[in-house]
Amino acid sequence: MTSAAPLRFTEAEYLALEAASDTKHEYLAGEIIAMAGARPPHNQLAANALAALVSASRGKPCAAMTSDQRVHVPGTRLYAYPDAIVARGERRYNDDNPPSLLNPSLIVEVTSDSTEEHDRGTKFLHYQAMESLREYLVVSHREQRIDHHQRLESGQWLVTTVRSGSKVPLLVLDSELMVSDVYAGVDLREGER
Repeated sequence: MTSAAPLRFTEAEYLALEAASDTKHEYLAGEIIAMAGARPPHNQLAANALAALVSASRGKPCAAMTSDQRVHVPGTRLYAYPDAIVARGERRYNDDNPPSLLNPSLIVEVTSDSTEEHDRGTKFLHYQAMESLREYLVVSHREQRIDHHQRLESGQWLVTTVRSGSKVPLLVLDSELMVSDVYAGVDLREGER
């Protein structure tokens, strides 16, 4: 007995399906991946991170955006919905409907049991293909920990793990992010069965 080959879609098919859908989907290498609902701690962490980014971007030539803003990496054909985004300077979009951001400067992903490996691995490799991206924050759903990835002048990435009681330098915003602010009021076990 043979199994059926996985169904593959073109980017145009994905975009047409996404425009007609009530739910969000990511796209990678011909595969459409449904975005499942998240547990309460994930939602709180994403909201807290976004609130801090909005506050840090005030008065600067930056825009902080929610997870409803799709990002497109043309070089690798990834379409994704990061948990939070900062775009510095003039924002560029493609012709999709709705448009996908092409030049984020900072991306935040909050991990979950089902996405952690992807967020820390494959997805980050795709994000690295965007020359505009300077910082990538991975917020842990397991412990008070943020992994700060920074693109160096050489093009290499430096990762620093920052834990509770410490600050994450936000170079794009010329600011800092307190780990305790991201985890404020969050019970990491809330919603578990």
